[in-house]
Amino acid sequence: MLSYVARRLLFVLLTLLLSSLVIFGVTQLLPGDVATMILGRFATPEALARLRGELGLDRPLYVQYWDWLWRFVKGDWGTSLATGTAIQPWVMERLRNSAMLAGVGLVMSVPLAVVLGVVAAMKRDSWLDHVISVFSLALVGLPEFVTGLVFIGVLALGLKWLPASSAIEPDAGFFDALPKLILPGLTITLVMLAYVARMTRSGTIEVLKTDYIRTAYLKGLPAHEVILNHVLRNALLPTVTIIAISIGWLIGGLIVTESVFGYPGLGRLLLYSIQHRDLPLLQAVSMLVVAIYSLANLLADVVYAYLNPRIRLS
Repeated sequence: MLSYVARRLLFVLLTLLLSSLVIFGVTQLLPGDVATMILGRFATPEALARLRGELGLDRPLYVQYWDWLWRFVKGDWGTSLATGTAIQPWVMERLRNSAMLAGVGLVMSVPLAVVLGVVAAMKRDSWLDHVISVFSLALVGLPEFVTGLVFIGVLALGLKWLPASSAIEPDAGFFDALPKLILPGLTITLVMLAYVARMTRSGTIEVLKTDYIRTAYLKGLPAHEVILNHVLRNALLPTVTIIAISIGWLIGGLIVTESVFGYPGLGRLLLYSIQHRDLPLLQAVSMLVVAIYSLANLLADVVYAYLNPRIRLS
């Protein structure tokens, strides 16, 4: 098991290295450079040349890349061009916020989706199976801003059960922020529900067809014991991949949901860096999102190997 994890970790490091090359290269291809963004379009060539020399922008690109990557690894993510503040504390604060929202979204969506998927598989081709499929697919087809606005109109403005805005204080703890996380969490749940439920249903149906499941029923084992101890262990393998990919999306890709509810997460910060052409901030957030996706997939691989030992031996 340790050798398998070591191999996967090496693959993650290679992925991060290649991603850093792409991120650095793409930001270098954007019109203008950091000196132009700092001094403005009307700066004199002499002022631009002097500032480029101070910032090290006149060095070869490979030297700039390794210097940027080494400083990033050490935790020196530079200074924001838009605000003039250090990037790392700002990004880590937004990462904490996104992690809280992702946790709420996963707790709401994953158990519900797994239960619906198993029930649909156990009642395959019945009216209940069709209702679950149609209902989940209809919900996932709605754009996030539509479901978010509906929740705000009904649950916040109409019934006044929850706050309409999810703006939280920078130092707000999880339980302080929880009431403001429920509406965006419900929006996330509707997006994830169909994907996870359909994948769980498909995996469960395949496992229910196997000989060892039929043997378990013939031995007289209770249905709940067969499902919990025999079916889910193998049926959830494909679902693990969907959930792992969703973790990266939940932390770094909720731009629409965070914008609708005014939530200060990593997705809105990424959008802010693009709108303000803040290249150091854009590089830092992009690298962090890639790292989260890579670690989420590493976690999925480890869970895979635990659920199916044959994977780590292949």
